[in-house]
Amino acid sequence: MPAVMTECEPRYATPRTPDRRTWGGAVAKVARVLGQPLMPWQRQVADVALELDGDGRLVYRDVTLTVPRQQGKSYFLLALMSTRALLQPRQNIVYSAQSALDARKKLIDDWVPLVQSSPLGSQVSAFLAPGRESMRYANGSLLQIIASTVKAGHGQVVDLGVLDEAFSYADARVEQALRPAMMTRRDAQFVVVSTAGTPDGSPYLLERVERGRQAADASATEGVAYFEWSAEDDADPGDPETWRSCMPALGFTVTEDAVRSAQLSMARNEFARAYLNRWTSTLGDSVIDLETWEALAEPDAAKPESVILGVDVAPRSQSAAIAAVGRRDGCLYASVLEHGFGTSWVAGRLEQLREELGAEIIADAKACAAILPEIDHLNVSEIDGNELAASCACLVDLVGRGKLRHRGERELTIALDGAAQRPLGDSWAWSRKRSGTDITPLVAVTLAVGGWRWELDA
Repeated sequence: MPAVMTECEPRYATPRTPDRRTWGGAVAKVARVLGQPLMPWQRQVADVALELDGDGRLVYRDVTLTVPRQQGKSYFLLALMSTRALLQPRQNIVYSAQSALDARKKLIDDWVPLVQSSPLGSQVSAFLAPGRESMRYANGSLLQIIASTVKAGHGQVVDLGVLDEAFSYADARVEQALRPAMMTRRDAQFVVVSTAGTPDGSPYLLERVERGRQAADASATEGVAYFEWSAEDDADPGDPETWRSCMPALGFTVTEDAVRSAQLSMARNEFARAYLNRWTSTLGDSVIDLETWEALAEPDAAKPESVILGVDVAPRSQSAAIAAVGRRDGCLYASVLEHGFGTSWVAGRLEQLREELGAEIIADAKACAAILPEIDHLNVSEIDGNELAASCACLVDLVGRGKLRHRGERELTIALDGAAQRPLGDSWAWSRKRSGTDITPLVAVTLAVGGWRWELDA
C-alpha cells in the first residue's frame, strides 16, 4: 500500500503571528543536523512556541502540546532542547518524564546515541552515571534529567523545563518546583507534552488542556501557547479518515498498516487515548458492554418489596454512594439511592434508610474503614476481598443472563463505562486506580448484588 501523506491541521492551536521573529528555523536546522528534518506539525509548533517579541524575548513562557503516540514528539523535544542549548551559552535545561527510569531510558537509549552519531557529537559530552545523567554542550549548556518530585530543580536556575508524558501526573508538583527556578531567567520556558489521559487519573494535564483550549479558541497570542492534534469525539476509531484527521506523522513516519495493527490488537479505549489522543473514562474496554447494559434499563419498574443496601467510599473519602438491590420476578433490580461528595452525610442517610426499609447493609471493610465506627450500630455486614470478588463475578454473570435490571441512572452508567478490573487472587475486583471515573455507585450496587447471590436461582 502506498504511503498516504497527511498534513492534518491541529484541532486547537495558538496562531502564528507573522510579524514576529522566531527561533523555529533554528530548531529545523538542528533537526536536519540530527538526521531527520522536522515534519510540518513539528515546524508549526516550533515556529509559534519560539516566537520573539520586539525585544528579542520569547513571547510564550508556557507551552502545552498534546499529540497521539508515535508522532515524533520525542524527536521534536530533542531538537527543541538542543536548539535552546546551542543558541545561548550556559543554558540549564531539565527534562522529566513519568518516572526517573523512563527519563533515564529516553536520554541514554534514544537521545545520547542520536546526538553522538550526528555532527553535533563533537560538541556534546554525555554523563551516564546514575544520578548524573546529562549531556553537556561545549558552550556550557546542560541538558539533564530530574525526578518527578516536589524537589525537582531545587537549588538550580532553569532556562527550559520539559515535562513529558504529563498524563501520568496527579498534580502540579513538578511545575510548582520548577517555576521559582525559572523566575529570573530572561527566556525561561516551561513545556508540557503528552498524550491524553483519563479525567480522574490525569487532573493536572486536564486542567492545562482546558486552559489551553480556551486560549486557542480566543486566538490568544501571548503568555500561553497550546497545540492539540486529536480526533473528534464522534469520529469512527476504525476509519482511516479519522486517523488522517489527528495523526500528523501519518504518511511520514507512520503507516496506515501499523495503525490498523494497533487498532485491532488494543483495547478500544486505550487505542482511542493513545492513537486518537482522546480523553477516555478508562484505559481498557468496558468490563460490561454498554449496549447490553443500556438494554437492561427499566426506569419505571416497580420497587421490590425488600432490598439490600450497599455502601461504598472512594479513596481519601472524596465521595460515597449508597445503592439498593431487590429481587422480583426472578431478577434483581438495582438503584443508586445516594451519591455525593465527601462522607459526612453517609451515616445519617443510612440510618434513615435502615429505619425506612429495614434492609441489611453491606460494606467493603477496607474501603469503608473511615466510616465504619459511625455506622457500627446499624449492624453492617462487612465483607472481605474474596467476597468482593464473588460479588463482582455475580454482577457480571447476571448482566450476561439478563437477570439484573436497573433504572438507567447516569452516574451508574458513567461508573460502569469508566470501571477497570484488578486481579484479586484467582479472581478480580473493580480497580479504583485504573478506573477513569468515580466508581462508588457501581461498587455499591455490586455489594448489594452480592448480598443476594445465595438466594438466586441457578
